[in-house]
Amino acid sequence: MREEQTNTRLTAWVRGRVQGVGFRWWTRSRALELGLVGSARNMPDGRVEVIAEGDRDHCERLLAILRSGESPGSVDSVVERWSDPKGGLSGFAER
Repeated sequence: MREEQTNTRLTAWVRGRVQGVGFRWWTRSRALELGLVGSARNMPDGRVEVIAEGDRDHCERLLAILRSGESPGSVDSVVERWSDPKGGLSGFAER
């Protein structure tokens, strides 16, 4: 019996020392390893916004990785929002 995969969209806002330290590149690498599509972009207030679409389990793993403390710089907090996937994404972009 095959488990059904559920696609979802994760939007995560990462606060801390996450700009100018390789955080977006690191996030892109982790997301691609998990087979996710989306983007990571710097926001004017110093946060990084991460958008990832794909299997729910893989998105949850990315969220755990973002919170792991193993990223470049330092993460103070991660706020997440889950929604239905919008599609139209390919690859994982740094913006």
